[in-house]
Amino acid sequence: MPERIGSISELRSAYRHGGLTPTDLAEHVLSGLSGADGGPVWISTVPAGQLRARAERLTATADPASLPLYGIPFAVKDNIDVAGMITTAGCPDFGYVAAEDPPVVRRLLDAGALLVGKTNLDQFATGLTGARSPYGSCESVFGGGLISGGSSSGSAVAVAAGQVSFALGTDTAGSGRVPAALNGIVGLKPTRGLLSTGGVVPACRSLDCVSVFATDVADAVDVLHAARGVSAIDPWGRPLPAERVVARMPGTLRLGVPRTEDLEFFGDAGQAVRFAAGVQALRGLAGQVGSVPLQSFLEAGELLYQGPWVAERLAGLDGFLREHPEAVLAVTRSVLETGRRYDAIDVFRGRHRLRELRARVDQLWSEVDVLVVPTVGTTFTLDEIAEDPIGRNTMLGRYTQFANLLDLAAVTVPNGFTAAGRPASLTLLGPAFSDTTLAQLAAAFTAATRAAPEAVATVSTPGPAQVLIAVVGRHLAGESRNAELTERGATLAGAARTAPRYRLYRLETADGEGLPGLVRVAHTDPDGHPIEVELWRLPVTAVGELLAGVPAPLSLGWVRLDDGRDVLGFLCEAYAVDSGAEDISAAGGWRAYRRAAAHRS
Repeated sequence: MPERIGSISELRSAYRHGGLTPTDLAEHVLSGLSGADGGPVWISTVPAGQLRARAERLTATADPASLPLYGIPFAVKDNIDVAGMITTAGCPDFGYVAAEDPPVVRRLLDAGALLVGKTNLDQFATGLTGARSPYGSCESVFGGGLISGGSSSGSAVAVAAGQVSFALGTDTAGSGRVPAALNGIVGLKPTRGLLSTGGVVPACRSLDCVSVFATDVADAVDVLHAARGVSAIDPWGRPLPAERVVARMPGTLRLGVPRTEDLEFFGDAGQAVRFAAGVQALRGLAGQVGSVPLQSFLEAGELLYQGPWVAERLAGLDGFLREHPEAVLAVTRSVLETGRRYDAIDVFRGRHRLRELRARVDQLWSEVDVLVVPTVGTTFTLDEIAEDPIGRNTMLGRYTQFANLLDLAAVTVPNGFTAAGRPASLTLLGPAFSDTTLAQLAAAFTAATRAAPEAVATVSTPGPAQVLIAVVGRHLAGESRNAELTERGATLAGAARTAPRYRLYRLETADGEGLPGLVRVAHTDPDGHPIEVELWRLPVTAVGELLAGVPAPLSLGWVRLDDGRDVLGFLCEAYAVDSGAEDISAAGGWRAYRRAAAHRS
């Protein structure tokens, strides 16, 4: 099988510096599909000639820096329309040819992304196992007969197997998080309404959410930004409030950890150990940590399938189910048919109870900013799911089903492996529109565990987890504020350069030395420069203390390097350079500027 397709950041670097073209990439994608493993991932794919033509147009007419997703291959779950392709929702007899691209797909295409095809799913997006499809059951990329998770099974496996760089799924009860957990990738479930559900076959229309699968958090956030927007065809859409655009840094956050008595791992000690280890790593990143009761969350989750919301699942499919009962899998039909048990009185009772539970949860958000939970309490093989398809599906949804009912945002990230070799994962949850804040903490967690995987290998011997910090000015080795790093245990990891998407300014200071300010510019800005930086390894427990001493207008944010990595680094707020700050970008770095200034004098 050909090498796996790279991440978004890796492909961007290859397009800009490595000579790769979308035409080359299209051939790579097609060769990967011809030898694909990992099970029945795809329901349909874009014809090879069409994929090549799209890639050739990008190669001939677009600059890699002009489009945020230039030449990036992606997949779409087959309950989301794509113009000219059949939408099956995992049921062949239900299939229809979509007349137009829905807003979420159109925005990605306009951003330069390359659509590869449509992926397998649990039928009508009803299930968390990946084993409820007439097109076959996807197995996890980790093998051993392990389920892939559903309902967005094909989308998750396509990303984890390296067939595409990112994929769209949907998430009503956990379908954008459980498959991410079982395939060792990132699953971003945005706040409901940020990504348009226009052109999505509804599972539970008032709760449905388009989700993103990627191999790292930064890639998932890039896709979210490119795809986000309110559409006239989607009555459920919501804009991102301006005050929630800027993320809060991890060291300022109050982390909520479930009470021990509320955690259930269904006898899986390995998953319990992994979750404790992940929490231990997060404690070093957050500002404060407190205990949170899960009772209200869990009770809300029970309403999804043991309350009147299951009738909403039936509402959109009742006609088809009555006319074509034989076309629907028995397990799917049995779940949908339970919706007939509820009447209008039950609906209002359910809504009233949910409102009470939401009020309790909203109160908790005044005490914590982020809640961490296991994504799944345990894992299953395909054979184990076949023995109890509904009961074990319910176990998989314990920590996911409540999110959309309670209007929460969520990011799922890998959390190592159990001693038995099963993938572990954790999910960060926050109130609506906390998406970018959750992503910052999730990215810091993954950076820390990648930099020092032994830091979360066990609970009893955590080790000193570290994170890379990119410094650009006074914190450089030998400069006036470098001691703020070394006194906190930081060690120099080497020199690097940013991607050519930054400007460096000299801000005036009272001491006359000047303060360097690094500002990220738009993809389309022709005046972006690569800037020299130093990378320092800093204990994650010291990040919050370092941040507290950073003077405005500087802050810690994510800096993209020219090799495609995203690392923490010092950034400057744009307002500070609007009043005559000296643009020193052409010098290429703070030291080079200082040398040139000294030579001139």
